[in-house]
Amino acid sequence: MRAAARVNRLTADDDLFWKVHRLFGSVLLNQMGWWFDEPLDRDTLTALHRHLAHGFLARRVVRGRVPFARPWWEPSTATVPLTWQQEPVAEDRVIEWLSQQGEVDFDPADGSLWRLSAAPVGRGMVVSLVASHVGADGSAGLVALSDALDRLGRGLEPSRSDSSGRHVRDRPEGGRWRADLADATGQVWAIGKGIAGAYRARGVTEPGRIPRDPQPPHYPSDHYAPAQLIVNVPLVQWNSVARKYGGTANGLMIGTAVGILGRSGRLGDGASVRVDIPRMMRGPDDPRGNATTGIPISVPYTEGESADLALIRAMTKQAMTAYDDPASTPPLQHLQPLQMVIPDVIARRFVRTSKAPICLCTNLGSATESVATIGGVRARRVVMRPIIRPRDTEFFRRTEIGLSMSWSSDDEQVTLAVIGADPDAFPSTATLRAHVRAEFGAWGLVPAFW
Repeated sequence: MRAAARVNRLTADDDLFWKVHRLFGSVLLNQMGWWFDEPLDRDTLTALHRHLAHGFLARRVVRGRVPFARPWWEPSTATVPLTWQQEPVAEDRVIEWLSQQGEVDFDPADGSLWRLSAAPVGRGMVVSLVASHVGADGSAGLVALSDALDRLGRGLEPSRSDSSGRHVRDRPEGGRWRADLADATGQVWAIGKGIAGAYRARGVTEPGRIPRDPQPPHYPSDHYAPAQLIVNVPLVQWNSVARKYGGTANGLMIGTAVGILGRSGRLGDGASVRVDIPRMMRGPDDPRGNATTGIPISVPYTEGESADLALIRAMTKQAMTAYDDPASTPPLQHLQPLQMVIPDVIARRFVRTSKAPICLCTNLGSATESVATIGGVRARRVVMRPIIRPRDTEFFRRTEIGLSMSWSSDDEQVTLAVIGADPDAFPSTATLRAHVRAEFGAWGLVPAFW
């Protein structure tokens, strides 16, 4: 049993993103992007790449040999090489270039799950670190990057045993069979306990979803790339507006996101939309690739009116408190151990009816500030954001995905990454930009677009 305890098993969230990868490929990614006013030395980025290749991101999935035993993480055996582009990127094509860095087929089996890239832009440089959601959520990416940058700054040699890579861990001592048998036994008990818990929680409900408009689609093509923007707003201005309307910086993000959805036609007047708010659950020396949960709230939308920030603040607080109460845990959460053992052939059938968030709002706080400097050079702009890769249009319609917004700040600027992934509500980036400009203007916010 001591050997089994050392195994860094995949969590239910890891398994979910791994299933998505097996069924759809590398469609969900996380990205850190830097825009520098001066170029970085190639040797600096090569050294950063080497540190990352020995760190927290450098992990691969190893399947168990016993039924019901969870797969585990081991150190990766491969990496995607550093991409050093010579051709300059135009300043008005930076977002497009950042998205292109996600056009790579990652492989959880060997651990090639991230990519570091750089290209000149003007007299400076743009740098990207993109990672598959299978191996890392946003907080895991920050753990890996912060550690790699620290070791780079101190002139240390790459090392897995002395870096964040030590948390990935190695294969179990005492053999795979013994470790898998112990885990399988525990999982059988967890499945039984989860089913009983789901039955007891059958009366617990979550905010419902608004059905997607059944009207004929507007977007003409059968292939769709989600509309995307990166926006800056002065931090002083953002906080001032939030206080003026009785809310918080986080509530203002949610309020503007709901307003943008309403302006797009996705929400009807008087509707209440489910907003999913990611909550980071990562602790010190946490070995998990994904350690984030979602807290849902239901926000009313009234055409022509701004969202009630005081109400959003109260609902968010209530939802956070309810999540910490086991009596409020919804049935599906109890069933996570069962979901992990569902084979792909059955999962594929469930996927046909599964839905994506209509409104996803992520508050990263000042997390990007700690990784804004590479090799002694500070970036003038930093963004941390999700990437949803292009797919066939019907995939986005079927999953009923809507809008995603990520918020971060430094001492001067708020940076918002906005993705409109409904092909009929956001058929182009220009459409999304018009809705953002109108919604922000209604609040008295002045957006500056990358």
